Amino acid sequence: MTENLEGGCTCGKIRYRLKRVPMITHCCHCTWCQRETGSAFVVNTLIETSEVELLGAAPVIIDTPSASGKGQWIARCPHCQVAVWSHYPTAREAAAFVRAGTLDDKQAIRPDVHIFTASKAGWVTLDDGKPVFEEFYPDRLSLWGREAEARWDALMAARK
Repeated sequence: MTENLEGGCTCGKIRYRLKRVPMITHCCHCTWCQRETGSAFVVNTLIETSEVELLGAAPVIIDTPSASGKGQWIARCPHCQVAVWSHYPTAREAAAFVRAGTLDDKQAIRPDVHIFTASKAGWVTLDDGKPVFEEFYPDRLSLWGREAEARWDALMAARK
């Protein structure tokens, strides 16, 4: 995957560019993602929000409930309402979980890991060779690599 990937919402008012290669890409099969996307799963690629350059209008942030009870902030186009990324409580606005389906090049990002597969749709087969976890994975470093781990640690340190 390369940096400088671009994407946006359906109506085109929200446009963005990823200025850096994301840290990791999750394919999440949890029931919350299923409900929020209307699909069997969501593919989110994690990147520092500072590395997401807005090229068009700014999204509106919608605070939605989550399984953890801590909520999730979903960045949506104010016009067509397409979700372009989310912010989760661990990092809040410092990290963006960009919806890979909003990228112009849909083939540029592929999942690194499948998570929350205990609730995946029964017709979904996971035969891409990527790690599979019934819940969330227990160890970031083994999946992310040292550079991504260092980026995450820097992000968390800057929040304090």
